Amino acid sequence: MAHAESKRVVHAALIGNGLITITKFAAASVTGSSAMLSEGIHSLVDTGNQLLMLHGLRRSQLPADSNHPFGYGRELYFWAFVVAIMIFAIGAGVSLYEGIIKTLDPHPVANAYINYIVLGLAAVFEAGAWWVAFKAFRRGKGSRGYWQAFRDSKDPAIITVLFEDSAALLGLVVAFVGIGLAQLLDAPLFDGLASVVIGVILAATAAALAYETKGLLIGESASDEIRDDVTTIVKGARGIQAVNEVLTMHMGPDDILLNLSVDFADDLGSAEVEAVISDLERRIKAAHPEIKRLFIEAQSRAGHKAALD
Repeated sequence: MAHAESKRVVHAALIGNGLITITKFAAASVTGSSAMLSEGIHSLVDTGNQLLMLHGLRRSQLPADSNHPFGYGRELYFWAFVVAIMIFAIGAGVSLYEGIIKTLDPHPVANAYINYIVLGLAAVFEAGAWWVAFKAFRRGKGSRGYWQAFRDSKDPAIITVLFEDSAALLGLVVAFVGIGLAQLLDAPLFDGLASVVIGVILAATAAALAYETKGLLIGESASDEIRDDVTTIVKGARGIQAVNEVLTMHMGPDDILLNLSVDFADDLGSAEVEAVISDLERRIKAAHPEIKRLFIEAQSRAGHKAALD
């Protein structure tokens, strides 16, 4: 379900950014606006990023094999990190370069009204794609605050589209103001400065996405709520004396690896231990379907502490 929703969000952004890219580059070629050219590059990068995210989503659904026994879910995190690098290297880099060149050698923007029309159309397309991503994000955040939901999110596809479109809408405002001031004050320097500001916005967006994706890429645990609930389930099972350790790792947005170290009662026989383990696995997976793989280690409390020392 989450995978299908992520694809829907990315497809909406891809269609919107594809249309926007064409109109922005056409306007930039006619008007000679540096800010509009930066916006065109921004939308082109976003379009390429959506294609990469779709590729990552497809690859992440490949079944496990002998070389990747836990599946390919984390490949989505890799491609999300590549997207962050592209936003920084291409989007921010080219926008900053173009803006600096324009500020050093400013020239008037021709037919500025074309830019306003294109920026208005782009705002409509971007707002539509942003709203699709925002609704998906809001459904998943629950009672948490927006910032906390972003920090806890394990779905880089929705987060990437939401951040890209937010940066795009902010960039459109900057481009509109820059072109407007350049025309109103007859000062084309503002057009170049707008391009620089757009580059800074893209760099900040890339940094935020890279930071969040890095945590997922190197292995991030499940939420405190899931870990606490698993601990409660295990402690309530028959024949369990103590829960030594609960280790989790997200292999994908809806794919959690769970490792448990449990101290079983000494009077349980091997058949009874096996029955308890089977019952625990059934109950945990029923409560949390996103836990795809579960490993339970039988270990005394004292033995576990000694192993950690």
